[in-house]
Amino acid sequence: MTATAESAALSPSVARLRARFGDAILGAAVVCGDTIVHVANGQAHDILAWLRDDPAEQFNYLTDITAVEYRDTELPFEVVYQLRSLDRKADLRIKIPLDPTKDLEVATVWDLWKGADWLEREAYDMFGVAFKGHPDLRRLLMWETYVEGYPLRKSFPLRGHFTRAEQTRQALGANPEAHYSMEELSIAEANTDLPQDVRERLARGERGVLR
Repeated sequence: MTATAESAALSPSVARLRARFGDAILGAAVVCGDTIVHVANGQAHDILAWLRDDPAEQFNYLTDITAVEYRDTELPFEVVYQLRSLDRKADLRIKIPLDPTKDLEVATVWDLWKGADWLEREAYDMFGVAFKGHPDLRRLLMWETYVEGYPLRKSFPLRGHFTRAEQTRQALGANPEAHYSMEELSIAEANTDLPQDVRERLARGERGVLR
């Protein structure tokens, strides 16, 4: 695609963003038909708020928040926001590049889209991104006492830092009944690492949620 054709394919939001935020718009490109805009971390919250509230933009639906870490350490770590304007039926992807050798920290957008709550917690849990101002930033998929790190980081071993036996011991030591029903725990019925009282209840055929 020529530069002229690519410019024409960019979402019109890009020109408006550049006019409004200047150098805070670090770059823009079209990839597989989607417009991607890179923005400076320091102004990212203001940019996202403007995209939500400006009458010409109206990106009122936050589809997703995730992160990308590349194997090439010279490339930035990216926090990614997928936005949609329900009224205009338009989509826009915003990326905040971060230095992977420093703290991964961005401002929460929970105040803009309440749906960001679990999305930010997942990015924190899997990648270690801290969302400043989030009202309840804690792990979502891994348990609170999980100490192996962030499973989707490139530095995370495929099988984890600990052995399977140690991972099982720690998981079961985190009070499994508080997180799983007896029905769910029954899939591990043959596992001798289950606590004795849990195995006894399973042997009696209990399958309800324990309180």
